[in-house]
Amino acid sequence: MFNRETLVNQVNSNPNWDVIIIGGGATGLGVALDAATRGYKTLLLEQVDFAKGTSSRSTKLVHGGVRYLAQGNVDLVREALYERGLMLKNASHLVSKQSFIIPNYRWFDSAFYTLGLKVYDLLSGKLSFGKSTRINKSETVSRLSTLKNDKLKGGVVYYDGQFDDARLAVNIAQSCIENGATVLNHFKVNTLLKNTDGKINGVVAKDTESGLEYKLNAAVVINATGVFSDAVLKMDNISAKTSIRPSQGIHLVFDKSYLPGNDAIMIPKTEDGRVLFLVPWHNKVVVGTTDTLLDSHSLEPKPLEQEIDFILQTANKYLNKKATRKDVLSIFAGLRPLAAPKDNSEKTKEISRSHKIIVSSSGLITITGGKWTTYRRMAQDTINKVIALKKLPKLKCKTKDLLIHGANGIVDRSNHLYIYGTDQTLIADLITENPDLSVRLHPRLQFTKAEVVLAVRNEMARTIDDVLARRVRVLFLDAKAAIEIAPLVGELIREELNQTAAWKAEQISDFVKMAEQYVLK
Repeated sequence: MFNRETLVNQVNSNPNWDVIIIGGGATGLGVALDAATRGYKTLLLEQVDFAKGTSSRSTKLVHGGVRYLAQGNVDLVREALYERGLMLKNASHLVSKQSFIIPNYRWFDSAFYTLGLKVYDLLSGKLSFGKSTRINKSETVSRLSTLKNDKLKGGVVYYDGQFDDARLAVNIAQSCIENGATVLNHFKVNTLLKNTDGKINGVVAKDTESGLEYKLNAAVVINATGVFSDAVLKMDNISAKTSIRPSQGIHLVFDKSYLPGNDAIMIPKTEDGRVLFLVPWHNKVVVGTTDTLLDSHSLEPKPLEQEIDFILQTANKYLNKKATRKDVLSIFAGLRPLAAPKDNSEKTKEISRSHKIIVSSSGLITITGGKWTTYRRMAQDTINKVIALKKLPKLKCKTKDLLIHGANGIVDRSNHLYIYGTDQTLIADLITENPDLSVRLHPRLQFTKAEVVLAVRNEMARTIDDVLARRVRVLFLDAKAAIEIAPLVGELIREELNQTAAWKAEQISDFVKMAEQYVLK
């Protein structure tokens, strides 16, 4: 079912589609799943890999957005909290409840955050993750052993969600296919097709593996390319106004010793008004993020020195275990597709995170903004808009209670394979068939050879980057280890894809060059 040859054959034999979606991040995949489950003939094309861009580079939080509440954006928070509850229910293997502690160094802070988080609790309604509570200094110190306790008054505990972003994207892609959609990575849209009235009625796309080009027709084309939205809008109309201003957020990853307990830390107000999180993730700690407006975008954004300094300096104000550059296991940067500011005075943290649907005169539908937590609602609103425009027959949304591929009732997080959910049996079968696949990829990490084979056979991975960045998250957890195991992983993929030694050598070279950006020197 997840075989690339089978999926490409579906494109070969089906030139006509109801919906073609450009972009395979959270937004595009959500739209594809919504469209397919309603019964529309759906095709999604992603130029590189699912979640290659922003959707694999988040703070790993499924949240309502405490700081949006502080900005008075109650509707956005209520919507996100509702969607957070659905994500936990529908993707239980990847989404979990996470306790956060806000350390208080002034008595006023304790009262202020306790009150604010009670409102947060209230807005979550029946889908609450747990009630926020005030805790005293001794309990705060006992739960956060690496927190500076000089002048500490206590803390406020609240609950949000934590998840593996790229793996959820892959599982949503699998769910799309299971529900009749065709989704393809490494398939780039180069041209929008129009009829004699100037209305978009399809795309020309190229399979970047085979080099073959395809002319594909559709009742509607949806642009869900995030920070690349303007490139598609300009493909439609060369004089289209800029709609996106990318904002960069970076994260540093540290050893678990920097946050040895089960709680995350939320610093609600840093020097420039940003929020800083320290979050446990895959037995490491993710620290971030920043919010830096950029004038350009790329698939591999580079962290800025001032962003690195900001995170280290801010974290060290609160930690009694000093974090230095040499302690950083991986550094990754992502770009948020924010609505372009009306003027230069507008700050990124004040730009709304609500999503926006743009309908071009040509009929191109563009969905921008939003965040991972609201991906399902964004998709629902997008397809509802297409129906309202009478581009598709009216059919009901079915994703509210739809279990994502891999979701299961019991999750044992003591075993790192929990992220595979019901697919854990496939890994066990691979190891039974070939016991050598039980060998770890690297002594510092739990991931095994079997997971690489599964990624290629069952999760549509095609490159070393696909595997080590987004299937087994080694690049984001320990960049040096990722570089060290690139030859081993390259050989496993080469065997699975029946590729040449020259292909493997090029893969290793490309991956190492890219991965070196994730190592902080």
